[in-house]
Amino acid sequence: MDTRLSAIFSRRSVRKYTGEPVDEADAKALLEAGMAAPSASNRKPWHFVAVTEPAKLGQLAAIHPYGKMLSSAGLCIGVSGDRDISPDFWVQDCSAATENILVAAAMLGLGAVWLGVHPRAERERELKQFLGIPERVGLLCLIAVGRPAERPAARTQYDEQRVHRNRW
Repeated sequence: MDTRLSAIFSRRSVRKYTGEPVDEADAKALLEAGMAAPSASNRKPWHFVAVTEPAKLGQLAAIHPYGKMLSSAGLCIGVSGDRDISPDFWVQDCSAATENILVAAAMLGLGAVWLGVHPRAERERELKQFLGIPERVGLLCLIAVGRPAERPAARTQYDEQRVHRNRW
């Protein structure tokens, strides 16, 4: 494992949190990292819904079928993309923003996990309604963020058999 890339290798899915809040400076840094992502034609279709109220985090935990950890997270970021701005590439743009947020969380000593929403229509519909997201905007995912109660070891998942040089 190349230690120069430790920020990437230390990014692991963390699903257990202490329940402590995520401070505003860290939340803003995560959102800045998301907005530093590449975007097709620099259209930047993303919008982020930052949820910090414990009652709302608990409700999100009940709505998302794999989001139980949200009840002990200090922050949930809903990553969404305006289809009017970028109908063809909002998913890719928001995916890049999501990965930036996940790596930034690891760099800040926070734990985070990506909770898929799109393309599950029923999941997207219910969560968009709860978060007040307009119809034209797609909800790619939720990101649970918190002070980690577990610290998975850094790792690489490199597999030489999946690398094809010059052609498949």
